[in-house]
Amino acid sequence: MITYDSKNWFRVVFSYRGTVMPAVLKRLWWIVLIAVGVFLADVYIPEFDDLVKPFKPVGHSLLGLALGLLIVFHNNCAYDRYWEGRKLWGGLINSCRNLARGATAYGGDAKDMAGLITGYLIAVKQLLRKSTDLSEIKPYLANDVYEQAVQSSNPPSFIALEMSQWISVRAKDGRLDTVTAQSLEQMVRALLDNQGGCERILKTPIPFAYAVHIRQMLAIYVVTLPFALVGEMGWATIPTVAVVAFGMIGIEEAGNEVENPFGTDPNDLPLEAMCATIATDVAAMAK
Repeated sequence: MITYDSKNWFRVVFSYRGTVMPAVLKRLWWIVLIAVGVFLADVYIPEFDDLVKPFKPVGHSLLGLALGLLIVFHNNCAYDRYWEGRKLWGGLINSCRNLARGATAYGGDAKDMAGLITGYLIAVKQLLRKSTDLSEIKPYLANDVYEQAVQSSNPPSFIALEMSQWISVRAKDGRLDTVTAQSLEQMVRALLDNQGGCERILKTPIPFAYAVHIRQMLAIYVVTLPFALVGEMGWATIPTVAVVAFGMIGIEEAGNEVENPFGTDPNDLPLEAMCATIATDVAAMAK
């Protein structure tokens, strides 16, 4: 995630890293080429005027209005997914801290629980990124637990089971009373609930038919726009089409950028920083 000063207007306006501009420019050049071709045809081919007469600016205005509403709706859905992902990770962080606090306060030495908590959160991060590399959690887990977690189909869930067993052993030994054990177990359930919410976002993208229709309408709009403008605007059609296409494609691409908030793109959630924060916090509590 990129942090920035929203009050520094000029720095934000002239930013490039972390924007959707690279993706937009890949598509913009061929739209500009179409606009140049339409302008040259209008200048050098007399019969071209008859061809572009059916393309009226009013029709494009109506199409643009409908397309704008669809793109805004898509962006709202994408940002809802992003914000929900952030809330779920906030719940994960809170539950990790509460579990580490309760385990240390009532269960005695909780260094192994602190390791399980850190390993769990990192495993969730890797699961959401569809990565099978769990070497990052090895320093936090016992060797046998690590080996079993690596072989598990859902490593975070296996580590959560180890947390529950940690609580169960201390409850049976009398180091935790029943009420406290149930309270700690409830925090483990909260971790799994938030993990499930993140998996729901990951595995339920915006419906394919909906995404395809927006892009098809966007392509039709920007490709036919030069035909609607060249009769009245002449050479100014080229920069006008470039600016309109830059805006429309950029807004649509911004929604695509945040649709999956768990990746490694510049605008995705800072999962590494969150995991590092929890590793520091729970280790300090367990001392």
